[in-house]
Amino acid sequence: MKRIGKIAGMALALTVVLLTGCRTYQQQGESMAYKWESGNYAGAAAEYGSKANSESSGRDAIIWRLEHATTLRSLGQFRESNAAFSQAEDRINHYEATAKVKLANEAGAMMTTLANLPYEGRAYDKIMLNTYKALNYLNLGEPDNARVELIRAYQRQQDAVEENRKRIEKAQEEVRHRSTQERKAINHAESDSAVRARLDSAYQDLDRHLAYGDYVNPFTVFMDALFFMYNNSGGSDLERANKSLERMVAFAGNNKFLRQDAETLKTVSGSNPQPTTYVLFETGRAADRDQIRIDVPILVARVSYVGTAFPVLKYHENRPAFLTVTAGNTRENTEPVCVMDNVIATDFKAELPTIITKTIASTVVKALMNYGVNTAAEQGGNDMLTFGVRILTAAAQAAVNIADTRTWTTLPKEFQYCRVPTPPDRRLQLSVPNGLQKQDILLQDGMVNVVCVRAVGSGSPLAVSQFKLK
Repeated sequence: MKRIGKIAGMALALTVVLLTGCRTYQQQGESMAYKWESGNYAGAAAEYGSKANSESSGRDAIIWRLEHATTLRSLGQFRESNAAFSQAEDRINHYEATAKVKLANEAGAMMTTLANLPYEGRAYDKIMLNTYKALNYLNLGEPDNARVELIRAYQRQQDAVEENRKRIEKAQEEVRHRSTQERKAINHAESDSAVRARLDSAYQDLDRHLAYGDYVNPFTVFMDALFFMYNNSGGSDLERANKSLERMVAFAGNNKFLRQDAETLKTVSGSNPQPTTYVLFETGRAADRDQIRIDVPILVARVSYVGTAFPVLKYHENRPAFLTVTAGNTRENTEPVCVMDNVIATDFKAELPTIITKTIASTVVKALMNYGVNTAAEQGGNDMLTFGVRILTAAAQAAVNIADTRTWTTLPKEFQYCRVPTPPDRRLQLSVPNGLQKQDILLQDGMVNVVCVRAVGSGSPLAVSQFKLK
């Protein structure tokens, strides 16, 4: 009876594991993503907001707040957007202050799925969060607050390299604290030639993406240059703008507008610039995460391989290729200044060693636990109990065989821009290549105007806002 009670206890633990199995992040947000891509920005914002509120104290609070904040920005609700971004940032800062995820959370994730760990925010999340907050403040006419956010975004880029080093060390340390049997099984699985071949094949596309540098977001660098060029308080700000522009030319030297800005910077000081309008274009959907299944060898009797899921990047091509801006007799197409797919791929590649180690370790721990439960059931001599436990362990393994696919899905695929002389009538016409989306706007009264345009899918409407830098 004691043995049966022990087996029942282990089976109960597996039932808990089974119940914690869940859908991937993409499956949870499927209807929201559809609304977002089709141009139903208000509908997407409402759903993301509802989800963010219901998950406000949960493990996914940060990611849902980021999604909600982005959709609010597309609706021109800049103060509400910044409130949502600040809520996400508060939790990010909390995780950074505590430095490490609690051991209890790590242990629980080992028994279920890494998607059950709190989402702490990736490096590019944090950089884009502060960049978007800066844009929102500019839309609200608060350049001093925008300056603070751009400085924070710059610091985020500096901190990211050290954070990644600590993350890799932490994952390796976690493996070192496993039992001898678990470490042996983890090392065997990681070094298996078939596993390495599958992983190499799954991730070979990462090398095709241009790496801008460790955790550098060119759009953030560009906004830094633009802001400090026209909102400078002296020589140090102009020098900062100059350095940022030099970096941008290295990232996107084919963009003719960057070269024009470099020339403009030479003449900008205390004098008024020529009336100029910048059009920033966010197009498409950035890469998010999907999952693939790979069989991992396990050093356990009667268990040769166990299937596990690894995250992979999924790319989205449905988007307007560029935006055409007509200003009086001038007609220009926007040109890329930052490809977010490259930013995300660079970040993903840096995180990959940690992902692989943690995923394989979690798979091994769960497989060994299942083996222990099945063996105990067999030794109990009760065929019905043994049969039931085997079904339960198999179901539990399948339920938690999902990868951590949480990603900020409402980011654009590309940031583009162009600059045009502000026309005397202050009217611009915006259009996309298929000609289906056109919008005429009247510019605000300013020497340097900035128009922000967002289009998610190739047929989605243009979300337009503007502010003045000078």
